Amino acid sequence: QLQLVESGGGLVQPGGSLRLSCTTSGFPLQFYALAWFRQAPGKEREGVSCISSGGTSSTYADFVRGRSAVSRDNAKRTFYLHIDNLKPEDTGVYYCVASSSVQHACELKQENYYYWGPGTQVTVSS
Repeated sequence: QLQLVESGGGLVQPGGSLRLSCTTSGFPLQFYALAWFRQAPGKEREGVSCISSGGTSSTYADFVRGRSAVSRDNAKRTFYLHIDNLKPEDTGVYYCVASSSVQHACELKQENYYYWGPGTQVTVSS
């Protein structure tokens, strides 16, 4: 069993940056592919970014590509999402998630992930 808890959300001005953290407990983190999803009010949940089990491959959604970075620190049992140049449309609840098996190349498909954190609110507004 793997438990995940997000932190780092809050109110950010447009153009600003934030770093979300996901702290995990349970099984060793290195076996899991990890990802971030988000859900804006009134919209479906969507994938933001993911990183493979070995950390050698990452994927980004078009709406954050070029202004985002996903990373993991297996020793600290934590992974991160950094986003620059935040826009009001980045507002939503951000979830950190983990797969149930080793994935050498990750995809932003919800069905690929078994463990979910409770989510953290990110609001981009002036």
